[in-house]
Amino acid sequence: MLDTAFLITAGAILALLVMSAFFSGSETALTAASRGKLRSQADKGSRGAERALQITEDSERLIGSVLLGNNLVNILATSLATALFTRLYGESGVALATLMMTLLVLIFAEVLPKTYAITNAETAAAGVSGPISLVITIFSPVVTFVRALVRSILGLFGVQTDPDQNVLGMREEIAGAISLGHSEGIVQKEDRDRILGALDLSDRVVEEIMLHRSQIEMIDAATPPEQVLNILLKSRHTRLPIYRDEPENVVGILHTKHMLRAMNDRAKTGQPFVETLKSFNLMDVARDPYFVPETTTLDDQMRQFLKRRTHFALVVDEYGALQGLITLEDILEEIVGEITDEFDASDLPVIEKTDGGRFLVDGATTIRDLNRATDWSLPDDEANTIAGLVIHEAQLIPSQGQTYAFHGFQFEIAEMDGNRIAKLKIRPL
Repeated sequence: MLDTAFLITAGAILALLVMSAFFSGSETALTAASRGKLRSQADKGSRGAERALQITEDSERLIGSVLLGNNLVNILATSLATALFTRLYGESGVALATLMMTLLVLIFAEVLPKTYAITNAETAAAGVSGPISLVITIFSPVVTFVRALVRSILGLFGVQTDPDQNVLGMREEIAGAISLGHSEGIVQKEDRDRILGALDLSDRVVEEIMLHRSQIEMIDAATPPEQVLNILLKSRHTRLPIYRDEPENVVGILHTKHMLRAMNDRAKTGQPFVETLKSFNLMDVARDPYFVPETTTLDDQMRQFLKRRTHFALVVDEYGALQGLITLEDILEEIVGEITDEFDASDLPVIEKTDGGRFLVDGATTIRDLNRATDWSLPDDEANTIAGLVIHEAQLIPSQGQTYAFHGFQFEIAEMDGNRIAKLKIRPL
């Protein structure tokens, strides 16, 4: 029975199993390899890593070619095994060949090579990139036809595919890796917050972080200069908007340094200080206001701040109505966290842990800041502040002492200031 035909067939089956293992391992290595690590190796002169980067750019073509090769050798090996065992054992050889090939393919052509490929993804990807490039070139016409056929069939069911779309965007891949590293204790919370904050700038708009117009310190253009000086000295801000007739009509931005410098120049002329104040015109030292739409992304706004060499902008809605103001510091705080000094340290929103696992939270605290401080995942799609989230979910202005439960948390209204939620007590359920 062990004639030449038997040995040739057995050798062919063994060779096909080796090829199957190669295709399976290559697919896993090339899809699991980090493009960042491959780029680092390529920069150091690795031609294999460079080829791996090139062939993984079109993942659909790569996977199509590898799967085509893998299925060809698996089907051919199974057919040869069936013919061989049928010749040896008759009709019962079909079942025996099926059982034998299933075990061989599962262990030696699937689990073993894929386990190795996952363990050494970048090294394996660089090593197989040469042969796989040849396979892609050979199978390219067939894969192109299959790709067109698949898209046509999916199109019949209303499924549209984008050939240039990555299965997982680079930003999402980085964010996922950072979050996973934090959950495993590899990445510190502060590092995670900074990196994710920087990645989120292009997805967030100035409306989400601006200082609301109700909290803006402003100066009436008709205010006597001596009162303006007192306002500037008492304010913790160096820039204040100037309005005429009504707060909506902002006509300039007054910088404390500009006013003091102008008054100092007049004092050098020998004119009495009182007379200097009486004759002082605020608009002589005021700068033109800079308005931005509330829908501008934080990334774009930061670029505009740097380009214009300014740190201060007023935010308006689609009708041109004043909504708030935003500074470069506000955007930077989304990356590095709260920036405080001796003037505003006492004005930080309250987030205090109390007895019973509850948190006493200022209603003006943004949901993003609360999530950062507590590692929660409260949604910020419908509201920017925690008070806004409660009002959105309750669909009414609550009363002090009322309790609500949603998103896996209990919210108790601890203090009201008119129609505004001043403080809440929050407890995870």
